[in-house]
Amino acid sequence: MPRTLQEILTATPRDPAVVMGILNVTPDSFSDGGKYLDPQSAADQARRMIDCGAEIIDIGAESTRPGSDSVPPDQQIQRIEHIAPAVIATGAIVSIDTTSSAVAARAIAWGAEIINDVSAGRDDPEILTLAAQSEAAIVLMHMLGGPRTMQDNPVYADVLGEVKAFLAERIAAACAAGVDESRIIIDPGIGFGKKLEHNLALLGGVDDLGRLGRAILIGPSRKRFIGELGGSDKAEDRTGGTIAACLAARAGGATVFRVHDVGPAVEALKVYDAVISNGANIS
Repeated sequence: MPRTLQEILTATPRDPAVVMGILNVTPDSFSDGGKYLDPQSAADQARRMIDCGAEIIDIGAESTRPGSDSVPPDQQIQRIEHIAPAVIATGAIVSIDTTSSAVAARAIAWGAEIINDVSAGRDDPEILTLAAQSEAAIVLMHMLGGPRTMQDNPVYADVLGEVKAFLAERIAAACAAGVDESRIIIDPGIGFGKKLEHNLALLGGVDDLGRLGRAILIGPSRKRFIGELGGSDKAEDRTGGTIAACLAARAGGATVFRVHDVGPAVEALKVYDAVISNGANIS
């Protein structure tokens, strides 16, 4: 039986992992742009991901790939106005991937239950007020800079410490706006203003981020660092590396995994969880 959003928010590493399927309704996303621009194809893809085990469908109408420009809220709304209701009608828990309170408000009115904000409320602080008033869950993600410039030589003295401090500050900001802390999910922002070594440090430090006391979302899917390690030039050829990154983060206590390739990720996480629950000691 599908879990409720509350059950997902309170899931522990001992509970089954949660897989969030990516549904980009953009012409320019880095690996699937232009594929799901009409309500029928989007709803069909959502159903395929649900059938494979996705419990959340994350709809995005603005690409945040490196070098991308922002998309005005009215254009984002135009892209999702028929698609979001069609996907919500499938019965899945729907997340709206946006930094705009206007876009998030429209999606919530249609039935979305999660706001996935890569700016963590910095681009549009009203999004935190919206989350509080609507009682939507909200994902607060770390990003150095913005999508257009974030990969222009990002530098950290201590990436894990700096990301952890940033997320703690954004949790405090959300709570100050009235958001129930139990409805906050944190995301270290794999690939968002991070070099290879930064991504690896964050994946290896998930247990430390867990000390913030919030559910952790990891989104490594098809990212460039996987290609750097494995030699895959094409994003769609990075499924194996994506799964490896998910399992590494799962070992640290992450509970939500945002991926393109839902079936393989669900299968891998189920096997991993079964091994762990059977008493394996992985260090």
